Amino acid sequence: MTTAQATLEAPSRIARPGGKAPYLHQIDLFRLVTFACVILIHVVGATNFAQDVGANAVETPLHFTREAFFALTGFVLVFQNRGREITPSDFWRKRLPLVATPYLAWSMFFWAFSLVTGTQQPDSLEASMRLLLKDLVTGGAWYHLYFLLVTMQVYLLFPWIMKLLRATEGKHKWLLLGSGVLQAGVTLFMTYQPFGVGYETITHLYATVLPYQFYTLFGAVVAMHFEAVHAWVGRHRLLLGGALVAVLAGTEWYYLRTVHSGTFPQVASDPFQPYLIPWFLAVIAAIYAFSTWWSGRRREGSGGARLVSWAANRSFSIFLVHPLALAFLGPLIPHVAERFGAPWLSVIIYFATIALTIVMVEVLRRLPGSQALTGRPRLRLAKA
Repeated sequence: MTTAQATLEAPSRIARPGGKAPYLHQIDLFRLVTFACVILIHVVGATNFAQDVGANAVETPLHFTREAFFALTGFVLVFQNRGREITPSDFWRKRLPLVATPYLAWSMFFWAFSLVTGTQQPDSLEASMRLLLKDLVTGGAWYHLYFLLVTMQVYLLFPWIMKLLRATEGKHKWLLLGSGVLQAGVTLFMTYQPFGVGYETITHLYATVLPYQFYTLFGAVVAMHFEAVHAWVGRHRLLLGGALVAVLAGTEWYYLRTVHSGTFPQVASDPFQPYLIPWFLAVIAAIYAFSTWWSGRRREGSGGARLVSWAANRSFSIFLVHPLALAFLGPLIPHVAERFGAPWLSVIIYFATIALTIVMVEVLRRLPGSQALTGRPRLRLAKA
């Protein structure tokens, strides 16, 4: 193998002091691509009707974002801690506030926002407080906050996940197989509810770790075998790219077939449809393969490297803020639709949402309480 090949196939990472895990630049790009798709799916949903077959065809593959996030969460946690002993109390003290504080802050904000805008109209102060309590327990204050609630559940379980991985060393493929069977069963249960199971029960499952356990464990197992998996991905990028195209075609075919069989488009594209599991795995692997290809050619200090690093640093903040930016743009949607029509409506609102979100994040990052509002430390104001 030549020096250039060795550099290309080696993990893109920087040794860090104090025995910490090396920094993986490909994870920055993976996170950036996934967050960009999160905003896109929310914009497509906000600018199209629920019965629009084409819009739901676009949304169907974009549902991978939640699974990719939890695969990334499992990967990062294990990669950072696979060589050390985990003390649950220490781990929770360090990790939980990073998510719990923004969760509480934004849940209360969106609860108040929904009251002011009339989205929620409780009959009394007591009913309003009951609604807040329900939102805090279920992650229902706004449509993206369930992710933070599930992330906290992953953090609570993580010390035992590490114990499970170490106890099953050498048998991780069987661990993933069992988790995959459970995942298929959970998605079948959520899609084809047994008689007597109410829809509200299913909606509450969305905010638990159960529908995401396989992807979290998948990322965790990959982290335990990082060097071997990374090398395999480097040798099989074309294979993963071909699999991505083939599985995407099969996914869209099945979606359209389901719709033509009489299923409502929004139901046929539901993120917990069992037929989406192969697509989720294919796209997660393909994005990582592309990210490693990029990181192998990354030049420190280049414009692209700085942009990805800057965006990755703000990715969690952008996730927290973008639904508010989209809500602010909501009154403009009918006017833009009348002027430009589809699909330009979605394109214009998408870039407008990104631009407004970045402006809001940059302002919030410089205010007191930035840690609670953006999940990141406060930035210093530039001196004149």
